[in-house]
Amino acid sequence: MKVLVTGGAGFIGSAVCRYLVGTLGVSVVNVDKLTYAANLASLDPIADDQRYRFVRLDICDGPGLDAVLAETRPDAIMHLAAESHVDRSITGAAEFIQSNIVGTYTLLEAARRYYDALVGSKRDAFRFLHVSTDEVYGSLGTEGLFCETTPYSPNSPYSASKAASDHLANAWHHTYGLPVVISNCSNNYGPYHFPEKLIPLVILNALEGKALPVYGRGDNIRDWLYVEDHARALFTILTEGRLGEKYNVGGRNERTNLQVVEAICDCLDDLTPNGGSRRDLITFVADRPGHDQRYAIDATKLETELGWRASETFETGLVRTVTWYLENEAWWRPLRSGVYAGERLGLVQKKRAS
Repeated sequence: MKVLVTGGAGFIGSAVCRYLVGTLGVSVVNVDKLTYAANLASLDPIADDQRYRFVRLDICDGPGLDAVLAETRPDAIMHLAAESHVDRSITGAAEFIQSNIVGTYTLLEAARRYYDALVGSKRDAFRFLHVSTDEVYGSLGTEGLFCETTPYSPNSPYSASKAASDHLANAWHHTYGLPVVISNCSNNYGPYHFPEKLIPLVILNALEGKALPVYGRGDNIRDWLYVEDHARALFTILTEGRLGEKYNVGGRNERTNLQVVEAICDCLDDLTPNGGSRRDLITFVADRPGHDQRYAIDATKLETELGWRASETFETGLVRTVTWYLENEAWWRPLRSGVYAGERLGLVQKKRAS
């Protein structure tokens, strides 16, 4: 089997590539334009494997996609390429519109041209997996879970762009017959996570004795999913999911942001004691604009229909994650010193009244 993965140098994409090549022995063509959050070092474990190939390409480049598809002739496409940081979308929405909406449209059209030229068993087996987020559903109250039939209600430029891309993928299935399946996941965490996101940012700030910023009162709730569990889920959905359907992927690990930060502090204190409590570094800051209160995924459909289960609890996954960052400074130090140093993002400057 050969799979074309878009965004394979990103956090989730690289986990997917490592799982496909390193665990399953699947051939992978990784298409990535290498934005600031991409890191080819995340593919080092498989970089020399003959079943792995990297192609630097923007998914907005239709002719380039046509050429790669014609040359590599994949059996499936796993579409993970996306701008994904909510804070950056608040002050720079244009990149999210371009990559997540225009890029998805361009890829869908290239996939349609490729699929329409396939014949026989190659055509029958072809699949297109569009990977999305639970943020398209908006904000939950204190009760309930997001299920596959939850109406979309995105509240940030990021989630709005992903909602649009979901609708495009669905439309290309129903209008053009492209064999599409869609997944929506909860918050991922784990090794190789770019340090602008909450968990790696807190780990590295705490290691360096810097303030640990917590938005608002820290009571916003997220459902956490270990990235390697997600990679397994995505391949299961790609190969066994029903066409035209969507599947929610969640870890059943709801935590407030404050609980997450406190857990990281406690884990670091256990693994690398410094004579005090890193909880003392926690600092409450002004909340993010439009900050959704709660996300929580109902993964029942994926669990019962396709038999997937998360292997990691939040506690076991967090220990694995913190340990990985402690042991892999060579991976994160260049990012911390040269790409993103941990500064606050997503601040909207209010205009003064004239």
